[in-house]
Amino acid sequence: MAVTVQVFTFNAFQENTIVIKDSLNNCIIVDPGCYDRNEQQILLNFIKDNNLRPLALLNTHSHIDHILGNSFVKRTFDMPHYMHIDDLLTMRSVESYAHVYGFNGYEPSTEPSHIIQGGEKLTFGEIELQVLHTPGHAPGHVVYYAEKEGFVINGDVLFKGSFGRVDLPGGDLDILKASIFNVMFKLPEDTIVYCGHGEQTTIGAEKKSNYIFNF
Repeated sequence: MAVTVQVFTFNAFQENTIVIKDSLNNCIIVDPGCYDRNEQQILLNFIKDNNLRPLALLNTHSHIDHILGNSFVKRTFDMPHYMHIDDLLTMRSVESYAHVYGFNGYEPSTEPSHIIQGGEKLTFGEIELQVLHTPGHAPGHVVYYAEKEGFVINGDVLFKGSFGRVDLPGGDLDILKASIFNVMFKLPEDTIVYCGHGEQTTIGAEKKSNYIFNF
């Protein structure tokens, strides 16, 4: 497969940071959760050891655990940064509460250079992604669907056997259910789902047994 996915689990929330790379050594970084120097070095070493050229920083949404490494990544690689317009306020609010979760050294995220709204098609080298707006966990949550390779970078919409929490500001169970049933579950059943926390799964597996059906 020309395009492959590497997952790193970072920070106290056990967040999955995603690196998507192609056969030309291009890569993009999705939801960098690397907080301390050790985590930052792990990500940096992977990119250096594989001679990768980072072309973009993408966020599925901007809860603290998914943007802890935004400034580090942007400063290190100086590349475009993509985020949904409806999650800007969520991103900007993180600085006010980071200390509550023990992230006293939090470096505020850079402002995105590219605002997305859903429906876009993004191309970085051989990496082609469709942007699908999937609110409910966060107002500006999006997923990145690689149709050709059959995977989706799902953030915190679906988890293996579960789904994203809705008790944070901007969360809404009915909206999240609509995103799951009307967007995620419309993808092919063999689509691999890379989750923001925990193991990967497939759309077919979640359509059979996900806890969302109890709500």
